[in-house]
Amino acid sequence: MFSSTLTSVSTRNSSAELERLANAIDTADAIVLGAGSGLSTAAGFTYGGERFRRYFADFERARGIHDMYSGGFFPFATEEERWAYWSRFIWVNRYTEPPSPVYDELLALLRGRDYFVLTTNVDHCFQKAGIDRHRLFYTQGDYGLWQCSEPCHRGTYDNEATVRAMVEAQGFTVEDDGALLPPAVGEPAMRVPTELVPHCPVCGKPITMNLRADDTFVEDEGWHRAATRYQDFLRRHEGARTLFWEIGVGGNTPGIIKIPFWRMTAANPHATYACLNFGEALAPSSIANRSILIDANAADAIHRLAR
Repeated sequence: MFSSTLTSVSTRNSSAELERLANAIDTADAIVLGAGSGLSTAAGFTYGGERFRRYFADFERARGIHDMYSGGFFPFATEEERWAYWSRFIWVNRYTEPPSPVYDELLALLRGRDYFVLTTNVDHCFQKAGIDRHRLFYTQGDYGLWQCSEPCHRGTYDNEATVRAMVEAQGFTVEDDGALLPPAVGEPAMRVPTELVPHCPVCGKPITMNLRADDTFVEDEGWHRAATRYQDFLRRHEGARTLFWEIGVGGNTPGIIKIPFWRMTAANPHATYACLNFGEALAPSSIANRSILIDANAADAIHRLAR
């Protein structure tokens, strides 16, 4: 259906498109927001550069890892070293505040409106900004949850207390606001104590992240309740004046947000599709006249909308 031509942002005026989006937000009966990794990047949750070196310089020197994402696939020799890496990764991307207030400003735009958020992000930023959890479906997991690697059962486990113990055992300090500070003197340890290495409380096998990577991903009861609420929201607003607003969604998993938003906009003549994406603001030509395309940094565009 959408395999032919795509309309790009190249022929559109960005200021005019931003005004169209502001009007669409104000006049919509319902807003379905789809958030991808570009939104968290705009919030300052970057995986490379200075932010990576601040917490992982030792892993870069010793293991040749140059960004947080690729480090997640490194074949560490021991579980103690693997969890030293992952505990830092989890803490700085799940239990600290993002540098930019973009999530707070975005939720301020939605406050008082009938909305639902579908996100592939796993960093808990919507929850930290205070979203009503009944209006959120995080499809791909959560850095704050663990599961059995088998998995022998369909449960998940909060990891905050253990992860905090892991980073502190490496010499880091956790500030009152959650910020993670490297040791003032010397290098952090690149391993955690063996007694902190997590195992499944049911079968004893290794624990792993509750992140969708293959068919072992656990969709627990909370996941299924959120999925049901999302489908209920779509059913209640079928045919309504709905804004399907996509932010920072790339091409890695288009079947979760992008293509469904295109299809639902095409099926509903009263719907509008909006794409806010730096460098990749596109829409099918079949819905071009009901599409708003903004090629901009999400933090900048949302800040302008919030003002």
